[in-house]
Amino acid sequence: MEKVRKMMEWIMDMDSRILLFFQDVVRDPVLTPVFTVITTLGNGAVIWILISLCLLLSKKTQKTAFMCAVAMLVSLLVNNLALKNIVGRIRPYEMVQGLIPLIGRPGDYSFPSGHTASSFAAAWVLYRRLPKRFGIPALVLAGLIGVSRLYVGVHYPTDVLAGLISGIGCGCIACVLVSACMREA
Repeated sequence: MEKVRKMMEWIMDMDSRILLFFQDVVRDPVLTPVFTVITTLGNGAVIWILISLCLLLSKKTQKTAFMCAVAMLVSLLVNNLALKNIVGRIRPYEMVQGLIPLIGRPGDYSFPSGHTASSFAAAWVLYRRLPKRFGIPALVLAGLIGVSRLYVGVHYPTDVLAGLISGIGCGCIACVLVSACMREA
């Protein structure tokens, strides 16, 4: 049990150091508006919902649009409704001495990053289902949204990492579910 406690302390210390590095070294007056816009793209998964709606316009990409929608729904259920409330991790700006968030303080718990999870859930579907010239930029955008959560100081690095892993898992689940349902229909 002592080893687990020490490991958790080490992880928390690394999380805090990385966030303070972002604040003290990476933050820049030119980058701040850019990362603020990028983080806003993840609010309510709006960018991914808009992409999914565009995919509905073509018969060839409708199945992908449904997969994205299911991936975001699964991510919402798993991450925002279940894991955040089970883990109950306090936001970093309340725990890390000297950390100043750059955006409004979210009202929910920190772990995992819902922005990152929903972004990777949708982006993973796009990466797996569309030509790489669309899928790779989707993954890059999802990654930037995740990094933006560190930049603005509202998530720990481990929150973002968990969101990435969970999001990809949700994307995989959605692909399987929608494929199974559409075969049966």
